[in-house]
Amino acid sequence: MTCEYFGLCGSCTLYDKNYEEQLAYKVELIKDEFLLDKLDIITSKESHFRNRAEFRIFHDKNKISYAMHTLDKKSLVQIKNCSIVSKTIYNIMPKLLKEIELNEILKQRLFTVEFLCSTTNEILVTLIYHKKIDASWEIEAKKLAEILNIELIGRSRGVKKIVTKEYINESLSILDKKYHYKLYETGFTQPNSFVNEKMIAWVKNKIKKSKKDLLELYCGHGNFTLVLSSQFRRVLATEISKKSIKSAKENATLNLIDNIEFVRLSSEELVQALNKKREFVRLKDVNLDEFCFDTVFVDPPRAGLDEKSLKFISGFEKIIYISCNPLTLKRDLDILKPRYNILHFGVFDQFAYTKHLECGVILSL
Repeated sequence: MTCEYFGLCGSCTLYDKNYEEQLAYKVELIKDEFLLDKLDIITSKESHFRNRAEFRIFHDKNKISYAMHTLDKKSLVQIKNCSIVSKTIYNIMPKLLKEIELNEILKQRLFTVEFLCSTTNEILVTLIYHKKIDASWEIEAKKLAEILNIELIGRSRGVKKIVTKEYINESLSILDKKYHYKLYETGFTQPNSFVNEKMIAWVKNKIKKSKKDLLELYCGHGNFTLVLSSQFRRVLATEISKKSIKSAKENATLNLIDNIEFVRLSSEELVQALNKKREFVRLKDVNLDEFCFDTVFVDPPRAGLDEKSLKFISGFEKIIYISCNPLTLKRDLDILKPRYNILHFGVFDQFAYTKHLECGVILSL
């Protein structure tokens, strides 16, 4: 991939290497850090792979342009296009900018534009303002959404206006089967659908079918949960976000999957419930005594697992650990490795042209 903004825009930090070189560089770092001889490598497309992106809006008199932070984060660089965003986002970017530039109500004090698209080529655009957006804005925004055939949301301080709808439909192909999801504007979604499909497939391929149950922490909108549910008798999946739990339940229904219980609980609350230390109204329709877990799946934030969560998952026969931060993964594995064997280790290049690699580890007693 080539880009006229390499070395200027702070989005791509490995711009001095081609794709094969930068991936090899990152893989070697992981091998050295974790003392691995081999691992599984899930590659990205070389360009147009991001299905989620955010751009600042730069105002110059009556003109506006997209902008990104520079490499040193001290200023902005104006850009006309971006080679890492999906073709759907790439194609809509100039059209959106042109329409907004011609409309004073939509243009005034526009600060940021966020894009979310799916493999079905649906796209959701969020316009974020440093001004109050009102009924007059909403009238113009509806016209914009109709002209460009996009889903549209407007945000300003304390205000959210859903112009069309607040989600798009996603369809993932996992091992020759289609799974359907609703992706909400504020919910966490994987940034690279191509890698996401392969990442989910990697996990499913590496675990055997079990007659027992799966416990999943940090389940999000059910990205992994729906696919892995076929490998277990039942699944209990937890998440602290109300929006994510709502989405996960909708997604299970969309896919006609009925062996998953989604519950809004933190990991600490879950431990209290399983140990019968505390009762939760949120669990009134779930009988925890019916579950017999042999596997736990965790996909924590960048901070990794806290001490209590690590102690808790150490009671399971098998652990599936997906990490967005190799540093905290290494820290947590150092605690788990004396008790567990690493069966499989994979890396997933969600963020090509950056120094970041996501990792997946499957451990067993």
